[in-house]
Amino acid sequence: MIVEAARLAGRNLLAPETRSLLWRILGVTIVLLAALWVLLRELFIWLALPWLDALLPGIPQWAGWLGFVFGILASLGLALGLALLIAPVTAVVAGFFLDGVADVIEQRDYPQEPAGTPVPVGRAIVYTAKFLGVVILGNLVALLLLLVPGINVAAFLLVNGYLFGREFFEFAAMRYRDEQEVRRMRSRYGVRIFLAGLIIAAFLSIPIVNLLTPLFAAGLMVNLHMMLSQHDTEFALPLEREGSLARA
Repeated sequence: MIVEAARLAGRNLLAPETRSLLWRILGVTIVLLAALWVLLRELFIWLALPWLDALLPGIPQWAGWLGFVFGILASLGLALGLALLIAPVTAVVAGFFLDGVADVIEQRDYPQEPAGTPVPVGRAIVYTAKFLGVVILGNLVALLLLLVPGINVAAFLLVNGYLFGREFFEFAAMRYRDEQEVRRMRSRYGVRIFLAGLIIAAFLSIPIVNLLTPLFAAGLMVNLHMMLSQHDTEFALPLEREGSLARA
């Protein structure tokens, strides 16, 4: 089921129906990352250059081998900071585009099922903000663990696998269910959702390709939610559930 959901999400990346969404998601993600890179760079210069002036009084800021080394370290630090920001940026972008991705997938691949209801804008903003805070906190923990040899890659995958699995599944499920029912469904299928989250985290770790993480993650979890709903009669979608009760 998880593999099939991932396959469908991968196919969805280049599907004609989602092509306009792909370009919009890609554009918004790149713009946000570029803006954050500029902010990081300015913050780094503001904080670091006074220290360089103190170490090299009377010498031009970027002169000499020490300035050259400092420049390399600054570039590496900015690159690392930008890489770590991809996860929070993905969370924000996905919050704005998941309903659009879900509409396409539900209408194209599950026409026999009832259409989902877009999450109200206010609720979506609050939920996205909460998700963003959790992702930032989780990745700060992952950043600390990156300094520990042997568990750094595993820490990144586990932290982001758990966070993205949980939150993206809830985004998809809330189109059909209230929060209490979403939590019950997530509790029952926690292992599957976590494994799907690991696939998202692995996708997120691939340079360049990870710019499409919002589209891939939304597609994977929309498909997984629909498959679980069809598999488990307790969590059947509303119209299907009414039909089952009538037949009973």
